Amino acid sequence: MNLAYAYPKSRFEPTVLVDLNAKAERERLSKSALIGFFKLAAAWQLRDDDARELLGGLSSSAFYEWKKNPDRLLEVDRITRISYLLGIYKALHILYGDQLADEWIGLPNKNIIFGGRTPLANMLAGGLLAMQTVRKLLDARRGGL
Repeated sequence: MNLAYAYPKSRFEPTVLVDLNAKAERERLSKSALIGFFKLAAAWQLRDDDARELLGGLSSSAFYEWKKNPDRLLEVDRITRISYLLGIYKALHILYGDQLADEWIGLPNKNIIFGGRTPLANMLAGGLLAMQTVRKLLDARRGGL
């Protein structure tokens, strides 16, 4: 008797992951990622120092050059950071009205993740992993968890 084990068929089709290590993919995404980030920074009314830190500690001169001319190749880390932040922005605008969505990261939060600090302070202190945590929290809320 031949017993074959296989996963059951489903209608779920996994998303093809973008390979950010591929230069061509980063070239394709970098400019629009930076444009999106600067729009997000304006909507959230981020101080330039905070925006630079969210990008991974960018120098002032580089920050203003990128703002003036976003057509450049970003590293994997920076695209990943921007991706998390844009996902947070999108989730907030799904969950809340525009005003609260844009103010949320600057409001003290009693959630155990933040311990009374603002989500922005949490992300500035915790970097990429904190951004990932905030994104997961909001995605869970969006999904009704």
